[in-house]
Amino acid sequence: MLLSSGRTFEEVESRFSWAVPEFFNIGTAVSDDWATREPDRVCLEHFNPEGEPARLTYGELARRSNAFARALVALGIGTGDRVALMLPQGFHTAIAHIAIYKIGAIAVPLALLFGVEAIKHRLSTSGAKALVTTAIGREKVKTISEELPALETIIVAGGDAGSDEDFEALENNHSDAVIENATRAEDPALMIFTSGTTGAPKGALHAHHVLIGHIPGVQTHHEFLPQPGDKLWTPADWAWAGGLLNVLLPGLLLGVPVVSSQAQKFDPELAYRIMAEMKVRNVFIPPTALRIMRTVPDPLSRHQLDLRTLGSGGETLGRETYDWAQRVLGLTINEFYGQTECNLVLSSIGKLGVSRGGAIGKQVPGHRVAVIDAHGDEVADGVSGQIAVRRPDPVMFLGYWRNQEATDAKFIGDWMLTGDQGVRDADGYFSFFGRDDDVITSAGYRIGPGEIEDCLTGHPAVALAAAVGKPDKVRTEIVKAYIVLAPGIEIDDALSGSIRDWVKTRLSAHEYPREIDFVDDLPLTTTGKVVRRLLRDRAIAETEAESANVTVQVEAAGGA
Repeated sequence: MLLSSGRTFEEVESRFSWAVPEFFNIGTAVSDDWATREPDRVCLEHFNPEGEPARLTYGELARRSNAFARALVALGIGTGDRVALMLPQGFHTAIAHIAIYKIGAIAVPLALLFGVEAIKHRLSTSGAKALVTTAIGREKVKTISEELPALETIIVAGGDAGSDEDFEALENNHSDAVIENATRAEDPALMIFTSGTTGAPKGALHAHHVLIGHIPGVQTHHEFLPQPGDKLWTPADWAWAGGLLNVLLPGLLLGVPVVSSQAQKFDPELAYRIMAEMKVRNVFIPPTALRIMRTVPDPLSRHQLDLRTLGSGGETLGRETYDWAQRVLGLTINEFYGQTECNLVLSSIGKLGVSRGGAIGKQVPGHRVAVIDAHGDEVADGVSGQIAVRRPDPVMFLGYWRNQEATDAKFIGDWMLTGDQGVRDADGYFSFFGRDDDVITSAGYRIGPGEIEDCLTGHPAVALAAAVGKPDKVRTEIVKAYIVLAPGIEIDDALSGSIRDWVKTRLSAHEYPREIDFVDDLPLTTTGKVVRRLLRDRAIAETEAESANVTVQVEAAGGA
């Protein structure tokens, strides 16, 4: 399961092989196994903006999760039942996850920031029998409770439970004796909903071995984690695969302390403060968050960082942000790639020289990744196609929850389709330039939005940008950009022209945005990805409105 160090990436890859046991339980592996050996070892640290951080040891984590697991059983929850968690980063979240795994139930993590419609879709689709949440989350669910017949129990953590179950009381009223439950590695453990960037979110079901499958990728972009003094943090919600499976659970499994924070909205100054005050050594920060951090002037003059590794993934990083991190933070960003269905299969590792601005990285040891055509055949290096992952693979999902049709459509033979367009070069580096639905077709060119967005954010006036295709009768589509300006920038007649020329001279004449809208913010998923689907819908609506307006004007002229 663990990578062996080596002088070259090829040497590391040649030494690796999977060792997935027949029986494996995530909950036991990340708590009781450590508690048996080192009960006083600190595993979780919670950032307190007003004072000293709270800390939790493996011994405490094991005891509290055992007690909560027994409480769940007493509430009638057992093997295969779905238990949703709608909580911020913190001890309660880790304890609840581990307890659910220990009894063989299925954890369904949800973002606390979700609106009621998003919550209803996920709770009803999963058929969740119980929900662990905060008082705020409970109030959201109460408004739709009549539409959730499967939901029998609500457990409230850290607040007034009212007539519902109280998290702390459940812990205190049950034995913390070890839970004996020998789950198989292939048994279901976790259901993570896709982000919904291209359609209705689907529940991706994962087995207990998904954690084992993540370890080589985590060790790659964190350069042979664990090392002495390592400590993990991410601003990503633990309800997302990136926060849960890239940081929390691998950190607990590998004995690396994990830092948590209650913050629900990303604040770049707070991010720098957490990393400095908590002495964080290893971070996963999504690309959009890194772009926001770029807007903070001279951050190291106020925040003393001691980072060893910086990983990023979830969407295209781009060369501009890659270069900024080297110049300002003195770190090489190790970009990685994966999906909710099959995460962390490509990665960079700067320590071994596998790092290239504008590229994701190479195939992580233990995984088989290729670029294929529409027939499922591998294409030659340098030829674009769809990125695909070959099964079997311990990190790959079991299927979409009660949606066999969508599961079947995800595969061509043994290749799992990512829906992402990319290319592999002769050195084995993969580059990603957009989802199938995101690719812009303009005057015969197929244009990936990622490269345009990366170029746009290099302009000194631009903080964030998204590029989509807007329907056009002549060119099929034109490139349209939605731009959030950097603080203090005023819109004037010259600004749009300056931004267009910036892209023209740095990319090409066919890639510059022919239309630019300046907006206050961009639609983001709770994981920080831009929801281009909403922007495409907006661009289509604009085209239809423009066409209708032209028709009205023509009719009016004819009538005159």
